[in-house]
Amino acid sequence: MLPKKGVEETKNNVVAFGRVRKNLKMGCVGLPNVGKSSLFNLLTEQSAAAENYPFCTIEPNEARCAVPDLRYDFLCDLWKPPSMYPAYLQVTDIAGLIKGASQGEGLGNAFLSHIQAVDGMFHIVRAFDNDEVLHVDDSIDPVRDLSKSSELCKKDLDILAKTTISEEAVVRKAGGKFKMNPLFPSTVAKIKAMLEQDQPVRDGVWTSAEIELINEKAQFPSPSVSFVTDTQKMSLISTKPTIYLVNLTMKDYLRQKSKYLPPIAAWVTSHGGLPRDIIPFSIEFEEKLYSLRGDPEALKAFLGENKVKSKLEKVITEGFTKLGLQYYFTAGEKEIRCWTIPKGCLAPQAAGAIHTDFERGFIKAEVVAYKDFHDLCDGAKSMAPIKAAGKYRQEGGKYVVQDGDIIHFQFNVAPKK
Repeated sequence: MLPKKGVEETKNNVVAFGRVRKNLKMGCVGLPNVGKSSLFNLLTEQSAAAENYPFCTIEPNEARCAVPDLRYDFLCDLWKPPSMYPAYLQVTDIAGLIKGASQGEGLGNAFLSHIQAVDGMFHIVRAFDNDEVLHVDDSIDPVRDLSKSSELCKKDLDILAKTTISEEAVVRKAGGKFKMNPLFPSTVAKIKAMLEQDQPVRDGVWTSAEIELINEKAQFPSPSVSFVTDTQKMSLISTKPTIYLVNLTMKDYLRQKSKYLPPIAAWVTSHGGLPRDIIPFSIEFEEKLYSLRGDPEALKAFLGENKVKSKLEKVITEGFTKLGLQYYFTAGEKEIRCWTIPKGCLAPQAAGAIHTDFERGFIKAEVVAYKDFHDLCDGAKSMAPIKAAGKYRQEGGKYVVQDGDIIHFQFNVAPKK
């Protein structure tokens, strides 16, 4: 049977939650002493404190790491311009999560506010035995540790309770008047049911209208319902997309096997995650590689002996993708640059990533897909062979920019009135 007209098919679309902008952040979260700060240091080559005691990190550390991309490397090697700018992933190292955080235990509300300030999470899970590294519960149990992420759902329940105090008064302005948003009661009930089962909101099945309602500011009118006196955003923590980084011993990582991985995978998938959301890695292995960076021969020998690669590049690219981000290239003699945009961005908005005036005065975009350029350029900088093959296109304002497009914009900026 065909669906009734006007009924929208529901879909799982985690990237639709939260902010739609280019400077989104991934936060490193997890229990104390699971490897968050060590991972942060490796990703960003910073020197954040990574001591062996709980709450070593109090104020969040922030940095950025370049997104590795062979396409960018190829363009830089071809043009060899004086200026080269890769895409960057913004990363925040956040203090450890513990049981009772939603009621103020540990760093409590400060910790949760730091999570609210990021747009996605690297949830680092300890899956290694080491008596020299303290565990807040004095034993290794990754599933028990993962279950403490229910503190985020508990915090969202608290946020939801505060948002729905004036449920009958939540309205939307339409035609100059206020009226009840008919989706509000059912959406709140659906969110509440998920959170009470420790199911994060991001893993629900939502319509775009429901996602819009969760994202937008709820309006609370005065008792007379004649004007709005306050606005409040739900800002639910469990809407944030999450990647689970499982920290193994170097021995387990080298043999690509661990007794902890099957129960971790079962927990993640039973709580709405996907197998690709789990990335096994090893801080011990990555630190070994980092220590050999100054000795290329020793590094090559170590990698050749063990036949295992670093996972840091995958962590960065998966985090960037999980935030719903992509980028296009501008390429020429003076500069190669990646311009970060949200997925689904139209050509005028993509031009606005360079300068807001470019969006306002957008005329057209001259576009070639990276693969077409790579396959047809024959090692030359000229667009002539690409044009001859009919792969150099002119696109208008309805064009949805694709990841890796090489674009030259034409625009006409009139003086602002």
